[in-house]
This record gives sequence, C-alpha cells and structure tokens, in this order.
Amino acid sequence: MSVKKFDAVLQSARMITPRVRELAFVRKDGEALEFDPGQFISLMINTPEKLLRRSYSIATVPESGDGLLRIAVAHVEGGRATQLLFNMQTNEELPAIGPAGRFVLRDDGHCRYVLLATGTGVTPYRAFLPELRRRLKDPKISVDLVLGVRNPEELLYGDDFRAMDAEFDNFRFFACYSREMPESPGANDRKGYVQEHLDEFKLDPAHDVVYLCGNPGMIDAAAAYCETAGFPIGNVRREKYVSSN
Repeated sequence: MSVKKFDAVLQSARMITPRVRELAFVRKDGEALEFDPGQFISLMINTPEKLLRRSYSIATVPESGDGLLRIAVAHVEGGRATQLLFNMQTNEELPAIGPAGRFVLRDDGHCRYVLLATGTGVTPYRAFLPELRRRLKDPKISVDLVLGVRNPEELLYGDDFRAMDAEFDNFRFFACYSREMPESPGANDRKGYVQEHLDEFKLDPAHDVVYLCGNPGMIDAAAAYCETAGFPIGNVRREKYVSSN
C-alpha cells in the first residue's frame, strides 16, 4: 500500500474525553483512504514559525461503512498543533500524508495477543477490532487489552472494548487508573500504571505476542520486562507517542 499526499477535509468533531477531541475527515478528492489497521496519517500544519508535521494513529473501525478517517487528538497545554486542531471547524482542510506504519496485526497463528496502551495509544487497537473479532472465533486465540488512563472520564473508547469483552470469552479488557478509580470498580479495573501490573498476566514468550502503544515510559518499561522474560524481538511490537507542541 503506497503512501499518498492528499487534502483532508473535516466532516465532524467531538470531544470523546475531557482532554481528547476526535476528528473525522474525508479526502477532498473523494477517494477512499485505504489503510491497514494500526497505521497512521500525518497532518501538515502551517504556523507563523514553520510547517509542523504531526502523526496520528487511525482510529477508524474498518467496515464501519461511513467512509470517514478518524483520529483522536490529545490536548497539549500551549501546543501549536493542539490549538489548531481543537479549533478546527467543519469543512476546513489540511494537507495530509499516509497511511504509513508497520504497527499492524500479523498472522501469528495460535497465540495470545497482549495489547498494552496508554491514553490515545489505544486508537490503533480500536481499528484492530473487526480483525480481532474474526480471529477470536478460534478458541486457540485470545486477547488481553490493557489501557492506562488517569481517571474514569478518560477511558478512551472504553465502551467498544467492554462490548468485545462481553461478546467473547477469549477477550479481556482491563483498565488501569493512575489517579482516580471508578466509584464502583469492576473486576478488571486496576489502580496504578499499566507496567505495574504485568506480573498478573503471566506473559509467556513461547505463546504471547505483545503490542505496546502510547507513553514512552510505559513502552520502555514493558519492553524491558518482556526482554527479561525472554521474548523474541519480533514478538514485542511498539509504537511510541512522543508529546510535542
């Protein structure tokens, strides 16, 4: 799949947490944007100082049928890109490049996928959902998805993952809250950071494939944990989100 330049036109926007705005685009030329779940696009943002390039994982659920390219943008205090994207109005447009990236689901046979994320790092896993739904019909495949956020209000796309948890016995969704727990915690709610709970999952280098997306601190800690556990390098796949303005 080739990387292309195109103009992205904003169709709609909504706040999906107190700090995250979801933007839904179409291509100005009317072409469909084909992508592999887990890939990202880059938006080119003009500022008085320079042209900024900001990359965002595609949050669109394939097969949704609406033809929209969705991204989730976290608010960065004082951020130049934040200011533009949080104020962007319907029908405004930005130059874009993509899709790109290799953080995609591969054919790993019978395994357990352990998908670890913080904040907007969970967006590629939302795009994974249709393919995971197909694979989970095989009882020899399972998925543990763990999302770290500060508080219950910031549980990005939590309803989508809870629905998968309810639908499949071999899919489990865990939420880790670093600051504030829900008033009535569920069985899969945890206090603290994602990397503090890795022992609970009894990671198995002979059977598990680990995906890491989001905060570099979580990714580095989890990757080191997997290395110590003896994971083959190809079975730990990572995508760091570096905050920038």
